[in-house]
Amino acid sequence: MSTPHPARGLAGSIQRVTASALGPYQSAVIRIGFSATFLLFLLRELPHRHEMYGPDAPWHWDLARQLISGNQAFTTLMWSDSTIWFETVYALALLSSLLLMLGWHTRAASVVFMAGVLSLQNRSIFMGDGGDNVIHLMAIYLVLTRCGQVWSLDARRARRREAAARAGQEAGGRLVPGEPAGIVLWVVLGAVLVGAAVAGGLGGTVWLPLLLWCLWIGQGAWWAVNRYAPRNEFRTLLDVIANLAHNATLVVIMAEVCLIYATAGWYKIQGSRWQDGTALYYPLKLEYFTPWPALSDLLASSGVMVMVLSYATVIVQVAFPFTLFNRRVKNVLLGAMICEHAGIALLLGLPFFSMAMIAADAVFLPTAFLVWLGRRVTTGRERLFRRRLGRVPAPRAAADGPEAPEPGGDGSHTLVG
Repeated sequence: MSTPHPARGLAGSIQRVTASALGPYQSAVIRIGFSATFLLFLLRELPHRHEMYGPDAPWHWDLARQLISGNQAFTTLMWSDSTIWFETVYALALLSSLLLMLGWHTRAASVVFMAGVLSLQNRSIFMGDGGDNVIHLMAIYLVLTRCGQVWSLDARRARRREAAARAGQEAGGRLVPGEPAGIVLWVVLGAVLVGAAVAGGLGGTVWLPLLLWCLWIGQGAWWAVNRYAPRNEFRTLLDVIANLAHNATLVVIMAEVCLIYATAGWYKIQGSRWQDGTALYYPLKLEYFTPWPALSDLLASSGVMVMVLSYATVIVQVAFPFTLFNRRVKNVLLGAMICEHAGIALLLGLPFFSMAMIAADAVFLPTAFLVWLGRRVTTGRERLFRRRLGRVPAPRAAADGPEAPEPGGDGSHTLVG
């Protein structure tokens, strides 16, 4: 049997990386997971928002302004110390989290989501923990991904537009469904960007203004090409750039997750409490980390269980980056880490940290499992509607197939979608 020429293998890999946005289901889970985590966090802290990030915070507005003048961080909450402005920013952060989770104009929603995360977290940097740091990073990464290819309102709109085009229901040159909202979003975000740039409200760093301007100009060019020259070579170039950015960002996310676990595991190895297997005992005895005192006492009373869980935590975290090229072992350790974070949420009362880490772990979940999970969720939703409405819901187009057209299809993108 002849072996393929190395050049062909390399050419095929390059073509795959540039011709498609890989990991559509993994990126969708990351989008849904992190936006849902931040949305639930904001809702839980709604009664305490003024004390955490607003006018009643111990780290008050003048102190925050002094700190930001030194670290050059970005936060829209420094544009004004008005309570009305704070409520507006908080409401926009809530709304953008919801829209990003649903996948409505994901590119624009991801930018506003990033602005909301950075604004609140950089306003009071001493309020965060490890989970907040992960959300902070992933909010930046999400704006570079094409995370609305599946399981999103954008994907559903693209399917309907394709179906209408095949049926001959769209007249040439007419705005496709969803474009007016995209145009309005692009104009509004552009006006905000211009105003913030003129007023010097984008922080003292270079990367953030450059990223925002590139995204805004790129989305405008994307819409213009899709509207007036959908088969032009420039359209292909824009697709290649978007795919490269998406795929490179997925690699960065995977490297980030591996780095988090590797550093956590190796630091644990150096600790005497982890070496003797008693590290888990101490947080189980802290009142702040025991939402279920009876359950924590039961686990802490078993020295064998404490030792096994302490050693297992270190082993899984240290070993995981080395198992990425063995699918079976990787999946086993991935399931163990997800169970570990679920246990942290239950036993230590850190649900949002656990949700953030599980969402980050999802980048390594097998596509077959995610497709199966999506079908089960769809089936369950249809059964629920059938019971509530007493009728069978209308069949969904391509229910078991891909939820978005392949990149490069005509008319598959809106202005900021």
